[in-house]
Amino acid sequence: MANKRYTDAATALEGVLFDGMTICAGGFGLCGIPERLIDAIEASGVKDLTIASNNAGIDGQGLGKLLRSRQVKKMISSYVGENKEFERQYLSGELEVEFCPQGTLAERCRAGGAGIPGFYTKTGVGTQVAEGKEVKVFDGQEYILERGIRADLAIIKGWKADESGNLIFRKTARNFNQPMATAGKICVVEVEEIVPVGSLDPDTIHLPGIYVKRMIVGAPYDKQIEFRTVRERVSA
Repeated sequence: MANKRYTDAATALEGVLFDGMTICAGGFGLCGIPERLIDAIEASGVKDLTIASNNAGIDGQGLGKLLRSRQVKKMISSYVGENKEFERQYLSGELEVEFCPQGTLAERCRAGGAGIPGFYTKTGVGTQVAEGKEVKVFDGQEYILERGIRADLAIIKGWKADESGNLIFRKTARNFNQPMATAGKICVVEVEEIVPVGSLDPDTIHLPGIYVKRMIVGAPYDKQIEFRTVRERVSA
């Protein structure tokens, strides 16, 4: 069994990064994002990146770090409303953006990982999402053609893995990590814990190790919260 475990994020990404590459990045908001791998990409200085991700983090956190360092050329995203630097770069024409409905983005990555180059969906019919895309009629209903996404690299955050790369995600942190892991030609994973082979119940595996090429332990993590909402303490 090949050793998939690397000492740190920079080592795990060695020989993988190059200017102009496409990256699929897992996570939803700040939940389930590959923090250590994002930091290593920022430190590498690689540029002109196209990144497919549900969102672009927030200012100074997650993928927001790569926007701040001006390493991203294009974002393929669903929701980007929490990032002022993203907004500034987009409105000034510095950043190319391909907006994609959330479910469609997940399916584009899943399809790419399954070797499906395109699929038809009703989502976006009659809106700006459909502009420039092929429209086909099935059973009297219009559908638009969406292309599957294949990336040079997928960066993923998991909860627990065994030494062969079989991976478990924790609750909602599974989000976009699972489909995006399969869409990358190379999948690099950071997890909170690596256990011996045979320690995990096969029925609990969310991502088979065949998809995972390299992995690191990224723990410990500080839990980041996008919006902290509290109420005033009531006096006794």
